[in-house]
Amino acid sequence: MAENEFLGREVVVVEGCRIPFLRSNTHYQDLMGYQLGAMAIKGLFQKTGPFEKEVERVVLGTVTHNNKTPNLAREAAIIGGIPEFAPATTVSMACISANAAICQAADWIRTGQYEMVVAGGTDCLSDIPIPFRKEMRKKLFKAQKVKSSGDMVKMLAHFRPKDFVPEFPQVAEFLTGMTMGEDCDKMAAKFEISRKEQDEFAVRSHQLALAAQENGWLGEEVAAAEFPPAFHRIVTDNGIRPDSSVSKLSKLPPVFDKKYGSLTAGNSSFLTDGAAVVLLMSKGRAEFLGLQPKAVIRGYTFVGRNPEQELLLGPAYAIPKVLKVAGLKLSDIDVFEFHEAFAAQVLSNLRCLDSQKFAENLGLSIKIGEVPIEKLNAWGGSLAIGHPFGATGARLLTTAVNRLGKEQGEWALLASCAAGGLGHAMLVQTCI
Repeated sequence: MAENEFLGREVVVVEGCRIPFLRSNTHYQDLMGYQLGAMAIKGLFQKTGPFEKEVERVVLGTVTHNNKTPNLAREAAIIGGIPEFAPATTVSMACISANAAICQAADWIRTGQYEMVVAGGTDCLSDIPIPFRKEMRKKLFKAQKVKSSGDMVKMLAHFRPKDFVPEFPQVAEFLTGMTMGEDCDKMAAKFEISRKEQDEFAVRSHQLALAAQENGWLGEEVAAAEFPPAFHRIVTDNGIRPDSSVSKLSKLPPVFDKKYGSLTAGNSSFLTDGAAVVLLMSKGRAEFLGLQPKAVIRGYTFVGRNPEQELLLGPAYAIPKVLKVAGLKLSDIDVFEFHEAFAAQVLSNLRCLDSQKFAENLGLSIKIGEVPIEKLNAWGGSLAIGHPFGATGARLLTTAVNRLGKEQGEWALLASCAAGGLGHAMLVQTCI
């Protein structure tokens, strides 16, 4: 095989699957992230057929790491039915962890290292580790070396009541100290995204997700979650609100900037537990196994921006980059799947793409263009379905390729923001 052919092998998406996304501290509250990932992997091969023994590598993204499973991809893979000889890797890139896992898998396949890889992500926000403060951890570490009861008494004398106060996790940027919501409030003001616009976009997400659920479209990408001790069987997402309305959302108070802010619990994504995976392989292996791929991954990129100034604007920079490499325009895209961390975040990125000033800042002579709203997140988005940090990227890809099939489109564009000023965009083309 010639070198250029070796490096240019087509990577196809055969199938995608997720378990129901549930609000944290509901039905998955007694489970761990690896268990959610294992259920998604099992569900994937219920859809494709028994090809799990053919898998050569597994890579899963996660954000909320549990100390008991530092490489949760390994536990999820084995319990999910993947042979033990297939290595497994866990990656973390904030809210684009699954995106990173999928792109890493695609690179492996494209360069001939593997023929078939399971990629995606999982997060159980109900199981966030809550550590003690640094001083307490130092004392506990020293306590491990105590050998006699007398030494133990001396050691205990050094403990103070404040040592036992846990260090609760903060959804804040380490570099800036600001939460993502606080930054998004500033961004909404900067781009003049009104509270009404945000609430309308959030309601739209719930209404579209409800319609997709009732039409069975979401059901096609979801596998039932079954788990002990009472052998629960969950089949649908529980975050979608059928009664969502602008009038109801307008009554909610701001949650970040309580005086001037416009972000509320209604127009922000909620804490979610869930897992999603996709089955990727070389086009040749799919043909050999008699599988019909749904789409080809044509391109992807990651970008970084200043966390203090453009924390959530990564998609607006990643999208022009991936389109330019592919030689495409926004008008060529049939399906758009953008992560909805906050309504204001999506609307701000859309406003940038349609801004001449933003285009000029990128060195472009004309603006990138307007994303047709009817093509964006037509089956609902993270505001309604939920956002398990490490899994959302795999949900976006699964929904995008399924929409391409339903809507008879050719091109899909995925985009996501992430903490740290990160962004991701991916292009997939339907298999003809």
